[in-house]
Amino acid sequence: MARASDARAAAEDSLEDYAFRYVPRSFRRWSAGSIGITALGSIAFLADFSIGASIGIEHGTNNAVLGILLASVIIFFVGLPIAYYAARYNLDLDLIARGSGFGYYGSSITTVIFAIFTCIFFALEGAIMAQGIEVATGLPLPVGYLISTIVVIPIVIYGIRALERLQFWTTPLWLALALLPLLWVIVSDPEAVRAFVSFTGNSDGEINLGAIVASAAVCFALTPQLAEQIDVIRAMPPRVRGNSRTWWLSLLFAGPGWVLFSGIKQIIGVFLAVYLLTRIAPDLGIRAAEPVRQIVGLYSALMPEWLAIGLALILVVIAQVKINVTNAYSGSLAWSNVYTRITKTYPGRSVFIYFNLAIALGLMWMDVFSLISFVLSLYANVVMAWLVTIAADIVINKHILGLSPLFPEFRRGMLFDWNPVGLVSVGLASGLSLAAFGGLLGAAARPFSVLIAIGVALVVTPAMAIVTSGRYYRRRQTDGIASPLLDADGNPSGERLRCHVTGYTFERPDMLASAERGPHGETQYVSSLALTLDGSARYVLPPEAAPARRKMIRRWDASGAKRFDRGGS
Repeated sequence: MARASDARAAAEDSLEDYAFRYVPRSFRRWSAGSIGITALGSIAFLADFSIGASIGIEHGTNNAVLGILLASVIIFFVGLPIAYYAARYNLDLDLIARGSGFGYYGSSITTVIFAIFTCIFFALEGAIMAQGIEVATGLPLPVGYLISTIVVIPIVIYGIRALERLQFWTTPLWLALALLPLLWVIVSDPEAVRAFVSFTGNSDGEINLGAIVASAAVCFALTPQLAEQIDVIRAMPPRVRGNSRTWWLSLLFAGPGWVLFSGIKQIIGVFLAVYLLTRIAPDLGIRAAEPVRQIVGLYSALMPEWLAIGLALILVVIAQVKINVTNAYSGSLAWSNVYTRITKTYPGRSVFIYFNLAIALGLMWMDVFSLISFVLSLYANVVMAWLVTIAADIVINKHILGLSPLFPEFRRGMLFDWNPVGLVSVGLASGLSLAAFGGLLGAAARPFSVLIAIGVALVVTPAMAIVTSGRYYRRRQTDGIASPLLDADGNPSGERLRCHVTGYTFERPDMLASAERGPHGETQYVSSLALTLDGSARYVLPPEAAPARRKMIRRWDASGAKRFDRGGS
């Protein structure tokens, strides 16, 4: 194999963190609770404050809060099945998408969607840090943008190990700085609470469905944060009887439950903007949506200005470093995944850290922060089409219709390159929702563009699976290996097999039988990593004919582990 050296380099996990493959048991040495804390540490970002403030100023408190609640409930239920698959089968969102309606190359489209999100979100969070540096030190914003970009590199380059330590040690300080002053103001200044409840913003103060949905549309753009949570919770330990309760709690709170904390922070952002506009600086206008001004204004009501600015800077830097190391980490995983799959070369994940950061820095210098509501509202249409399609495939196509394999297949030798189920759903859902957002479906439809994306994806995903009879999910029904893929507890097996191409051993879910036999005709095994980096099909077993009738077959492995498969295996 010409690219065996690349495969061996990619097999080393010190800096790579399994950028484009299954996370093996040997790497997952953390407890479920530790993984949950690490994943939740990234949601310290302050863009939530800005998003809540922006929609509060535009639509008033009541419409903004109802919009936040609407988005939070939908995001939770969309994220639950996806996060469960990530934690249960130890796969990132790209690997889940491959076997959930998109195919081996088709999922690269959705991975690019997510990679772009990490750049946009890094830029928004980096801009907030730069604003804090400017207020505290007077440094110009462009210089602050550069500082906020460079500061994350030493941490993110070492992957999840460094992230785990950072999130664990900084979370208590962040909570104290963010919540204690806020609680003091709420308790000591009832008038501020009354002003918050009655705030009408730029609206007439009436509760309006269009305003609620328009508020929710901005919040929906944060949904890809789920993919960043998944990049951490994919390292969850196997779920067994001894850790079941902790495992589920960590999954629920650190997976889809991130939106609970995000929604609370958005409502806090509305409160802080109202506090600034009604108690501190009535002429501040839309600049009340800047988190740095919100925090300085809050602190200044309780302490001398010099101390308020100093503590605000500490809070801003901690919060933004916590989220932007995650943005840079997840972005590097996503970009390296796509690049390696398309080019069959692996330059290393660290290369894509710099690539991701360069794009984010460019967006900051283009002042993307000033367009935060528009950019997020536009992006939400594509985001929800993508994630609802995956969630619908898992819930409906896998578990109800039985047309999609229950195990999220990700190995190149087992998949078709393209699956029309997910591609048609995302294309149609995002196209119609963007048309509505652009006013092509009439002014009345524009506020509901994201709901159109959700509804279309929910309908088209199972419809396409039915039309295609599910035949584009797997090109083979078996991987040629006799031992089971899952153990007796339903977790991916930890059995190790040697890849005859790279010489390394990989765990069972990463392996397939090779098309090349050994010197004595014995079966040899090849890793999904080697197949990813090999442009030929020399190690890939030929496709099998699809079963005549594709229905769910429940059976028991020889090992005693219950397996779910589709006919013909």
